[in-house]
Amino acid sequence: MTEPTIQKQEVSVTDETVMSQIYMIRGQKVMLDRDLAKLYGVETFRLNEQVKRNISRFPEDFMFQLTKEEWESLTSQIAISKTGRGGRRTIPYVFTEYGVLMLSSVLNSERAVQVNIQIMRIFTKVRQMLSDNTEIKLEIAEIKQAVNKIAKKQEGQDKNIDLLFEYIDRLQEKAEEPKPERKRIGYKDKW
Repeated sequence: MTEPTIQKQEVSVTDETVMSQIYMIRGQKVMLDRDLAKLYGVETFRLNEQVKRNISRFPEDFMFQLTKEEWESLTSQIAISKTGRGGRRTIPYVFTEYGVLMLSSVLNSERAVQVNIQIMRIFTKVRQMLSDNTEIKLEIAEIKQAVNKIAKKQEGQDKNIDLLFEYIDRLQEKAEEPKPERKRIGYKDKW
């Protein structure tokens, strides 16, 4: 008797889709509960229901609820319909990288595991891009400092050159002044 083979279901979510759903809020890279629910193939309220059942696994550095102001700002940026027009009635939760990682254990489905792996890879890429960007900014700052030092030295040299030219001009003026006739001294010829 042959054993049944377990087929892994391939999940096709593009990197661009996931990256477009990562937001910077309170200085952290986060994803909205509704975006994660869509990626995992579950309803948003089911995702939040599982999280609430396992709330001890989600400290504040894993997940937090947006403030009303943050939500309104985000709503205007990403074109989410308002409550009166079929939009969301509650302020969403957002999940940090650690929270997204914890979600796969709470949701406990093959799709959740596969999507999580892909999301973790993308978070790693984003972190690397930010790190590279930070290194470039530091190098630019160092270059600016060096240029400023050179400019200050140049400024000092310019002042010295101006002073030198001023002295030269004074000497030239003195040289060009008419000299008074001097009485000749020594032997005089009567002729």
